[in-house]
Amino acid sequence: MEYRKNIRSGKDISVIGLGSSSIGGSSAKEIQETVEHALEKGVNYFDMAAGDSKPFAPYGDALAATGKRSSALFQIHFGANYESGSYGWTTNPEKIRKSVEWQMKMLRTDYIDFGFIHCLDEDEDLEAVRGKGIIDHILKLKEQGIVRNVGLSTHTPAIAEKLLDMGMIDMLMFSINPGYDWRHGDYAKGSTDERMRLYRRCEAEGVGISVMKPFSGGQLLDAGTSPFHRALSRYQCIQYALDKPGVLTVLPGVRNMADLDDVLGFLDAPASERDYSVIGSFTPSEAEGICVYCNHCQPCPRHIDVGLVNKYYDLAKAGDRLAVSHYQSLAVKADACISCGHCDRRCPFHVSQSSRMKEIAEYFLT
Repeated sequence: MEYRKNIRSGKDISVIGLGSSSIGGSSAKEIQETVEHALEKGVNYFDMAAGDSKPFAPYGDALAATGKRSSALFQIHFGANYESGSYGWTTNPEKIRKSVEWQMKMLRTDYIDFGFIHCLDEDEDLEAVRGKGIIDHILKLKEQGIVRNVGLSTHTPAIAEKLLDMGMIDMLMFSINPGYDWRHGDYAKGSTDERMRLYRRCEAEGVGISVMKPFSGGQLLDAGTSPFHRALSRYQCIQYALDKPGVLTVLPGVRNMADLDDVLGFLDAPASERDYSVIGSFTPSEAEGICVYCNHCQPCPRHIDVGLVNKYYDLAKAGDRLAVSHYQSLAVKADACISCGHCDRRCPFHVSQSSRMKEIAEYFLT
């Protein structure tokens, strides 16, 4: 397993986490065994916005059986309601309190690693949770040590920006995949530039991103349903999300043990199976000229890590001071570019990387 650190919490988070939206179709025994298997394989990050109430007790049983509660990190959502047995969304403070207490009881825990303000997609949603004291409730639980860190789940960049302005969130759950990033699908909110700007801001401010809907609800995996009329693989979608600034973990929804093993195969997959540069041939014109850090332009004859240099540059411009020091620590920097054009010819997004290298070199000299 690979891990990335959440700067705000200091926690190392597995790059593959576990979504719970689909696992309720399995038996309680298989859910427990799947969670135990995930823990054994080093998965330590779990999202509990489940499709129904069924997974909670087996998750708790898995934690008890393995004794790994202290190493498991849970996103618990203030607004996800399971009183009917199925998932529901609510901004009713009393229902939220009861739902969270029930979730903690089923999970056999007395604390919440990441208490998430759940699914705010519209300004009215934000005003509702603020006006009804839900945010204050989460912050009070944080003061008491019951909530260790605060998070937000949203599909809307503008809402995420408002919560970032408030300086209160440590983790953002956001939907990232090529379809949404280029305005395809019901949850494709915000322009390409707005979405990329959000990812960079999160990294600059140490707010980690956990990725929901990496496969666009499975649509990207089938040419018949993909908005690009071309299928991508799970591993291409996972790598695409992990290459975005700020992203710490991807949370595929799994139905059973077989799905989990399939997703975990990403960790041993060769670079060729993770390479998503094919999307450069079917993304819209607005994507052209934007480096997505895929490094399909490699190898550079001067050994420049072109994707990483671009990422540090974009992050530095977004105000990330660490990105400046990371860039300065590189053994080979942008000024090593000889403008041979190798990267320009290979870039699937038609970025003039040789011109960018000059621009980047000049930026870091000032």
